[in-house]
Amino acid sequence: MNLFRFCSGLKVLGYFVILLVITFVAVSYYAVVVNTWWPILIENNHKALSALACLIIFVFHFLLIMLLWSYFTAVFTDPGSVPEHFRRELVVVGDSLEAGTSTEQGALGYCPKCRNVKPPRCHHCSVCQRCVLKMDHHCVWIVNCVGARNYKFFLLFLLYTFLETLLDVVVLLPSFIEFFSQAIKRSSSPSQLASLVLAFVLNLAFVLSLLCFIVMHLSLVSTNTTSVEVHEKSGDVRWKYDLGKRKNFEQVFGKKKAFWLLPLYSKDDLHNITSLQGLEFPTRSDIDP
Repeated sequence: MNLFRFCSGLKVLGYFVILLVITFVAVSYYAVVVNTWWPILIENNHKALSALACLIIFVFHFLLIMLLWSYFTAVFTDPGSVPEHFRRELVVVGDSLEAGTSTEQGALGYCPKCRNVKPPRCHHCSVCQRCVLKMDHHCVWIVNCVGARNYKFFLLFLLYTFLETLLDVVVLLPSFIEFFSQAIKRSSSPSQLASLVLAFVLNLAFVLSLLCFIVMHLSLVSTNTTSVEVHEKSGDVRWKYDLGKRKNFEQVFGKKKAFWLLPLYSKDDLHNITSLQGLEFPTRSDIDP
């Protein structure tokens, strides 16, 4: 049985996941802002506590904006596919191009499913039914592949989601500790208690899982490796695309520091860093004397 024929169903599942993300944001917003800290801000006469509430609400909204900006940029940005002109130029070279052939574009492969050549670090996605440039993985959460042109946006989505959920856990913790006493006294409405517990548990689960995921991807970025390429590397040989931690980071985030934490690139980086287009990648042999 070919299980990959069921992969297209993940696309349908992905749209439900987008609704799940929006629902999660709504529950957290209600628990943190509406139910907890906004009442403290407008009803409390203690200046220090009001200032703290104001700060928490500001940081919450800032992280939420960055989270949603990064998320929808990752969702709607094409990770990169083999362009038509790239294919036509190589067909002129020869119709029988096989995996491992070298041309001016570098070491090329051949995709038997697409029946076409593919540039270096390009892999076929069974969900998208196409070859994706510098494919990392297909992510159900963004209903899209993570590849050369949206990997940075995906990483920023992970980062801001982690920071937002960590903030939620910290600011909801005092209320969560009081949950059982309030439940006994019934001093809060059932909807308030339910939203508090649900938001705290969900955010805590996301914090723990995202921490592991972020550490994994930081390790991949530091060696200029994708999740797919982890299985292709030889343990005794240094990865040919490993240019050093600084250059590896720039291959994903660009050289302009002002854009590192924003889900976009500068025009200079898009023009000068070929790896961001997903067709050509510098190797150690290109920079080593």
